[in-house]
Amino acid sequence: MDAREFREIFQDRTETAGFEGMRGVMEIIEDVRQNKDAALRSYTEKFDGRTLDAFKVSREKLKDSYDALSEDKRWALEKIRERIEDYQRTIRYEDRDDGEFKYVYHPLEKVGVYVPGGTALYPSSVLMTVIPAMVAGVGEIHVVTPTFKDNNITFAALHICGVENVYTVGGAQAIAALAFGTESIPKVDKIVGPGNYYVALAKRLLFGEVGIDMIAGPSEILIYVDEDVNVDAVVYDIFAQSEHDKNARTFLLSEDQGIIDRIENRIRDLIDRQPRAEIIKQSIDDNHYAVVDSRQSLLALVNHIAPEHVSVQHKDADMIIRNIKYAGAVFEGYYSPEAIGDYAAGPSHVLPTDRTGRFSHGLNVNDFLTSHAVISLTEDTFGDIAESAMTVAEQEQLDAHYQSLKIRTE
Repeated sequence: MDAREFREIFQDRTETAGFEGMRGVMEIIEDVRQNKDAALRSYTEKFDGRTLDAFKVSREKLKDSYDALSEDKRWALEKIRERIEDYQRTIRYEDRDDGEFKYVYHPLEKVGVYVPGGTALYPSSVLMTVIPAMVAGVGEIHVVTPTFKDNNITFAALHICGVENVYTVGGAQAIAALAFGTESIPKVDKIVGPGNYYVALAKRLLFGEVGIDMIAGPSEILIYVDEDVNVDAVVYDIFAQSEHDKNARTFLLSEDQGIIDRIENRIRDLIDRQPRAEIIKQSIDDNHYAVVDSRQSLLALVNHIAPEHVSVQHKDADMIIRNIKYAGAVFEGYYSPEAIGDYAAGPSHVLPTDRTGRFSHGLNVNDFLTSHAVISLTEDTFGDIAESAMTVAEQEQLDAHYQSLKIRTE
């Protein structure tokens, strides 16, 4: 298909996306607000099949999980932790003094982090969410996760990060617990981290009651290629995104129909060999798009979609990237596949999806800071601008404002 045909299909898909399950999530939120731990126990038993006396994971269990890891797994987690920390330190906002104005940054006091669990373990999500909060200097980090297995790598990653407040509760009920507080889990100032559809709905509904990083949907990647690209590498880049979720979206763009055909044929050759073939097939069948058009049209399409991930594997990558305005993260070249960004590149893999990259950005250290200006004007500066302010105050008929300014000019 060309860009025009894609826009028609894509617009229809985005406009028909609804909020199924909203009422049920609202009921869960209200139940947790009123009944606190009792509601959490009920939902943990209902959805996870677990009966828990206490939600908090002991420090001993976190350390035991770390101790149970093989040396190579410890090394991998420590190396990634160090790389992410180094990156986040380089972009952290610092206080600035410009004479009459000061910009002051303070870390948040309490942050809640959601780490997915259940059917799979995600130590990478621990590192990508907790480390930026640590670098910011957040006072308390509280982690919720539907992870119950003893001696698991998620708990080990939490131990490496020095997190002590970990609770085995997940789903919309965990988000509600962080937003309102319960007997076991304190109310936090902001909630971050990826989760399933119901977690995303809970975050949407609770925005304002508590700070929210973003409302993330299924993962997505846009790959822009030329005729000389490594076909198998691109196919596995597509599979890597598709294996996340049956709703994961993949976009393949090129100015050359021949390379699109080669890649699409190779997808069919390799798809049945994948361990997560069933998920990949459904993702490819329902949410994979191949578009061939002019460069101008394709660049406009990239910015229209504002994808979570953009991979540019093209001889003119520099030029193409200079024209990308909206994306969660951009990966340039053969040795920067999106998969390295999921684990070890440095920037967080918590990124905006579903076109929200047009007005938001990926999670980073500065999302855990608040800022305010300190205004300290001299008499000369006040005298220079007071008359203009008084004129506007008169027009707005706010006399006390006018008098507050005028008295300082006399």
